[in-house]
Amino acid sequence: MVDRAFSDVTLAGLYDALHPWGPGDEFYLGLVMGAGAVLDVGCGTGRLLGRARESGHRGRLTGVDPAAAMLVRARRRAPGVEWVLGDLDSVRWRGEFDLVVMTGYAFQELVGDEELRRALRTVRQALAPHGRFVFETRNPAARAWEGWTAERERAVTDDNGDVVRVWHEVESPVTGDRVTFTGTFDGPGWRRPQVSRSTLRFLGAEALDRFLGGAGLAVQGRFGDWGQGPFAPASSPEIITVVRRSGF
Repeated sequence: MVDRAFSDVTLAGLYDALHPWGPGDEFYLGLVMGAGAVLDVGCGTGRLLGRARESGHRGRLTGVDPAAAMLVRARRRAPGVEWVLGDLDSVRWRGEFDLVVMTGYAFQELVGDEELRRALRTVRQALAPHGRFVFETRNPAARAWEGWTAERERAVTDDNGDVVRVWHEVESPVTGDRVTFTGTFDGPGWRRPQVSRSTLRFLGAEALDRFLGGAGLAVQGRFGDWGQGPFAPASSPEIITVVRRSGF
């Protein structure tokens, strides 16, 4: 089990080390820099919007995240950005944003059908008439979870300079489109390894489109990798989707 202090504070401290800036961040940064008002759903430690502000973005930047410890770091990183504690069930905006993004596979944390429908309706309400919603999921055909094994251990350095070992293990068998897995963290600051348990949903493009259409969102474009290559259902590692409100 993971105690609250570990899950909230320590994981926030490890987040950037576990997820170094990469091609996906560059992809989203380009979109943010080209938009006036931006909402980052699941903003985490605020890295994307903080980088946008540092790069000269002068419009409205808003990040929302349900983890208070993440937002503590976001506020330190970029005090000039609007940081909101909450999620798509607890916040509401109406027609205010030119761009809404969900990065870091946050979209896959919307596991239940109704949870997903509510989230998409909230996103649609937040979009300006010609605004865009951009998010990514892992293509289920690529079966990324097969690489989440204890043998692929990683080592990262925490805020105290201690080395923390991290590995993941998938609970078998994997059935349907939901994958449940554990993350184990072992460092010198704990008497025993800390274990978190998570479930992600792996929806294919056709299923995604049904949910999007049901929420009044229409697919404008889709990529299969961060280089913006075409999406190939059988082989692309990512499903990167760009949508607009229907009817415009």
